[in-house]
Amino acid sequence: MNSEKLKKLVFTGLFTAMVFISTYVIKIQTPTMGYIHPGDGMVLLAGVLLGPVYGGFAAGFGSMLSDLIGGYMFYVPATFLIKAFTAIIAYAVFHQAQKQLKKIAKIQDYIGVVFAGVIAELFMVIGYFVFEIFLLAFTTGTGLDAASLAAGTAASLAGVPFNLVQGLFGVLVSSALFPIIQPAYRKLKA
Repeated sequence: MNSEKLKKLVFTGLFTAMVFISTYVIKIQTPTMGYIHPGDGMVLLAGVLLGPVYGGFAAGFGSMLSDLIGGYMFYVPATFLIKAFTAIIAYAVFHQAQKQLKKIAKIQDYIGVVFAGVIAELFMVIGYFVFEIFLLAFTTGTGLDAASLAAGTAASLAGVPFNLVQGLFGVLVSSALFPIIQPAYRKLKA
């Protein structure tokens, strides 16, 4: 194994652990049985710094572990996919923003992280909203009829404001940590 691939794997493991710890250890319970945590900040940073494959894996697996150990079993597969895609979207938007913001090079990375975070976290909110509609419709016991889907939609809407706060918290955390972590990451990666 070459040293570049080894470094990428080490950083993937490190970010997986950072996503897990910042999701599992530091959390504020919400009335909808979910919780707000700084883990989404690490999800965004994993995507932006590690790229779509390694960052997506670190984000999805670290978040999924938190749900698995925390007792949110129904959410495990959805969390893996939603958080992995959140990191992938953050990566894509960040790198597209960098191309568009070359004229203001001093702050292009910072603006890119904020913009990527907002777009990626909106995906997270929509992803959980759609997943919870079907999860709640299935748990009513009547199947996927119009009434259970309507009830699932109404119940899922209650979680949207908390997921928006979660997303905003993730953007703030990633924006605050990016100027600290990015130079250290680049230095260690070289």
